[in-house]
Amino acid sequence: MDHRTDLNGVDRLIVRRGQPFSISLYLRSGGYQPGASSLTCVAETGPQPVEQYGTRAVFGLSPSVDTSCWSAAVISPPGDMVALSLCASPEAPIGRYTLTLGPSTQIQFILLFNPWCKDDAVHMESEQDLAEYVLAQDGLIFRDLNNYPIATPWTYGQFESGILDACLRILDMNPKCLRNPGKDHSGRRNPIYVCRVLSAMVNCNDDRGVLFGNWSNNFDGGVSPMFWRSSVEILRNWDTQACAPVKFGQCWVFAAVACSVSRALGIPCRVVTNYASAHDSNADLLIKRYIDENGKPVGSKEMIWNYHCWVESWMTRPDLKNPEFNGWQAYDPTPQERSEKVFCCGPVPLRAIKQGELTCSYDAPFVFAEVNADVVTYMKKQDGSMSKVTTTTLVGQMISTKSVGSDDREDITHLYKYPEGSAEERETFTKANHQNKLLHQQQQQGDGLHLAIKVSPDMRKGCDFDVFALVSNKGHSDKKCRLVFGSCAVSYTGVMGGNCGFKDMLNVELPPGGERRVPLRLNYSKYDAELTEDNLIRLAALLLDYSTGEALMTLRTIVLTNPEIKVQILGEPKENRRLAAEISLKNPLPEPLHNCCFSIEGANLTGGTVICESLGQSVEPGQDAKAKIYFTPTRSGLRKLVVDFNSNRLCHVKGYRNVGPA
Repeated sequence: MDHRTDLNGVDRLIVRRGQPFSISLYLRSGGYQPGASSLTCVAETGPQPVEQYGTRAVFGLSPSVDTSCWSAAVISPPGDMVALSLCASPEAPIGRYTLTLGPSTQIQFILLFNPWCKDDAVHMESEQDLAEYVLAQDGLIFRDLNNYPIATPWTYGQFESGILDACLRILDMNPKCLRNPGKDHSGRRNPIYVCRVLSAMVNCNDDRGVLFGNWSNNFDGGVSPMFWRSSVEILRNWDTQACAPVKFGQCWVFAAVACSVSRALGIPCRVVTNYASAHDSNADLLIKRYIDENGKPVGSKEMIWNYHCWVESWMTRPDLKNPEFNGWQAYDPTPQERSEKVFCCGPVPLRAIKQGELTCSYDAPFVFAEVNADVVTYMKKQDGSMSKVTTTTLVGQMISTKSVGSDDREDITHLYKYPEGSAEERETFTKANHQNKLLHQQQQQGDGLHLAIKVSPDMRKGCDFDVFALVSNKGHSDKKCRLVFGSCAVSYTGVMGGNCGFKDMLNVELPPGGERRVPLRLNYSKYDAELTEDNLIRLAALLLDYSTGEALMTLRTIVLTNPEIKVQILGEPKENRRLAAEISLKNPLPEPLHNCCFSIEGANLTGGTVICESLGQSVEPGQDAKAKIYFTPTRSGLRKLVVDFNSNRLCHVKGYRNVGPA
């Protein structure tokens, strides 16, 4: 039977639990005779195998293989060669095994989770889903903004050479294994346990984990998280450098590596993106933000990230005693808050988050807050007083993942929360004791001042453009206001940078029904020096009503788009046939680009390596950077060729082209 492990190579035995596999034995003396010959089989994993903990199994020959437990049966006629069919229990711990047959014959093999087996805790029914969430070696991760989601290509590469060994080493290096290896190896029968270990080990905050997180703009001693396009190089670096953490990672890199490891071990997994993601550090389901009288943030500790990525894995949850909690489980390897004294998060059922069941293991309150927390803004005045500012910020928007079998974005927000304002949502908030959100929903915006931000349709890096504050008076009396309209660079985690443009209008007068459209010019010459690698600018408009003293504030983040990378494949894609990729990118900046370099990588396309091509000349404004890079596919099938462009002024521009099928 097909164990779907051939992509790992055929030089060793790699099988999935709960599914028969065959081996052949050549007998040195005598032949096998049914009923007269016996054979004792012993399967062991870990340094301290014990039958009581499931890390040692002793079994003999049976008339036929029983897929519900460790078993063996002869499937060949009598003779000097014996063909055995063996099967590991669908509840056996995963990992490296030694199988002893008789007094001395030993066979080494690796056992993985089996989502194709109905008795395995990670069983998934749909073949299309299995092809996407277990077998697919590349995918798309959505980043930037909910109103402008940009798909970043990523090579998971779980079947590339050396990756499975690195994944097993991650399990072996986790502190639970180092403290009690016997108990840890026994726990590897349970995907809940394995995912919790991975959540802690993909970051290095408490252990010798894979990635070192860095959210500053200083990446000395490593590379920017934007550099990475594949989990393969990260996992190989960690494995070959004595488990030293790879520098550096941010949320989408942590999530992508966790997805690679999960798929390599046989757990269905996908990367998801939560736009406007709240980081609630004190579990009160409330994000408090503070501004001064010019709308500038002051002293806010809790953040709303423009987006945050984590992973979901598919499994049953017998520990929660409710079959509704089976299915997708969220877990997060990005180190944000401690759980049981360790930087990890989850797994927690999506259904529990949607229903407001905050007592469910693990870390339900934190994940619930990421998609449901309420936002309250206060203005700190010069006289020391503080007043509440009316805002309309919503968290948990457009939760996204790659669609099965296509490059489309799938919106899975409905798996985490009910529609805003619905009766089901109110019931969930009541159950979760989310009183502030309930109160907020009851406050209806009616007559009076309204404030919004409008943007230009084309906001490309390198261009000058306008954004607009739209102020309207829907009340019945004249209004005289102050409008503060500013912009600043911002990281995707909400950390503010330098000023990109500012306007302060002390006398904005509006009659009943009146409206003002106030422009703010953003010039490349000013914002370029302030931008981070995220290419994000935060717009903030603050409106102060002189007659009532009330304040309204609205925020909007914009992303400045990078130029498109165009890729054309020359030749018909076939296994082991050399192909060429013609790649081009137009310089959008009003200045030349120097030190230009294209690089490509793809699972089963570039041999698990990155192929680079440097350009020998500068690229003038409006001109194309061009390169031709050769590569040789090692396997047939549809694959993503991931392309990256870097220069002195334009960095980490990514694109991709699907290659195949062949």
